[in-house]
Amino acid sequence: MSSTRLFVLGALAKGGPMHGHQLRRMAQIDRTELWTDIKPGSLYGVLHRMQAEGIITAVRSEQEGNRPERTVYAITDEGRNEFRFLREKALRDTKLRPDPIDLALQNAQDMNESELRAILENLRAVVAGELEAWRNLQSAAAPHIAGLERIIIQHTEARLRAEVEWHDELLARLPELLAELAGSAAESRD
Repeated sequence: MSSTRLFVLGALAKGGPMHGHQLRRMAQIDRTELWTDIKPGSLYGVLHRMQAEGIITAVRSEQEGNRPERTVYAITDEGRNEFRFLREKALRDTKLRPDPIDLALQNAQDMNESELRAILENLRAVVAGELEAWRNLQSAAAPHIAGLERIIIQHTEARLRAEVEWHDELLARLPELLAELAGSAAESRD
């Protein structure tokens, strides 16, 4: 599922016709890239593809002062159907995506404990930093958010907290887990 497509179609369905810069600005103001996999810079390419597919259409061009001409897009009936489909799919898709760290850990048999610990401690620090930044953002945004936005923000915070807790447990049990891995490797060689 493309989050960017869902964002564009949702914005056009809710806000009416917009040009790419307005959509990009909306994504930046909402800090969409913090709680989705949407990158505001990717919007223009997606707009062109969606127009070619007929789910949005160019309704006019605008030019303000010396700024470049901008194409204003609107959602089509086919786009509204696509929007409802993508929204429904996103709301019903409960699949937790695999994290590449799990595969990397499964293949860490040739790493020593201190090397792996340093990497994991760094990862934990990064996630803890994201959690702290998210909490600061949440505090600053609190007067400006309402309704579902609050619970969306809490969802991201809960996921980050869970990641920090998982890293803490992994780091605490690392010697035991590596010893178990080494024992399994020795048994398979015998």
